Amino acid sequence: MIFGALCTGDWLSYRSRADHRVTPAHSDLPTSVMPCWMAGRLVECFAAHHRASYGGCKVGVGDVLIGATAAIAEVQGIDKAAHVRDKLAEMVHLNETMHGVALASALKGTPTASGAYEVDALLANVCKLNVTRLPFEIARLAQDIAGGILVTMPSLADREHPRVGEYVKKYFAGKDDGASDLRMRLVRLIENITLGPGAASYLTESVHGAGSPQAQKIMIGRLADLGAKKACALRLCGAR
Repeated sequence: MIFGALCTGDWLSYRSRADHRVTPAHSDLPTSVMPCWMAGRLVECFAAHHRASYGGCKVGVGDVLIGATAAIAEVQGIDKAAHVRDKLAEMVHLNETMHGVALASALKGTPTASGAYEVDALLANVCKLNVTRLPFEIARLAQDIAGGILVTMPSLADREHPRVGEYVKKYFAGKDDGASDLRMRLVRLIENITLGPGAASYLTESVHGAGSPQAQKIMIGRLADLGAKKACALRLCGAR
């Protein structure tokens, strides 16, 4: 987006769309300073797009985790329990909260001089800050429903072992006989996303990818128009 504005030579037109979010007016900037200012905007623009995208990629993993959790609840015969249904609904709520803000940041995007669109930077940062927190609660609820079997279950190789295999199949069958293979595969999937290699991208990378949480808070503080909010409050209380 910024590259397009630079290539068209219409940097002032681009600046007019961006200044209200991040910077004061720079109409009097000398030509020698313009590249420095645009370099800063380039970083901010890239960061905003990257942060907004987390409301898609992490939500997709969340959909898989929610599906696996719903399936393991059914296999284990607890899917009708009110507290399990409540936790699944909470997982969906948290997941869609991230997705909704990502969509809003795109919907409220604005065109640049090149014709490409820039996402709403404030909402993009709000989206990413949600992503630093909500997947952890989704993962906790998945572990809650799946149970301690996540860390005590034997391997699928044990299930085929000539001596202990029959015991594994018997005691890990779930509510239906013969369902041990499905139960164990679902548990292993939940384990991977919330505790294993998959947790590196779903949880830790959600915190630090595209900037650590404090980076989003700094941008939210810069982008929020507190002056307008204060003026509204003062008018409503009759102070102005």
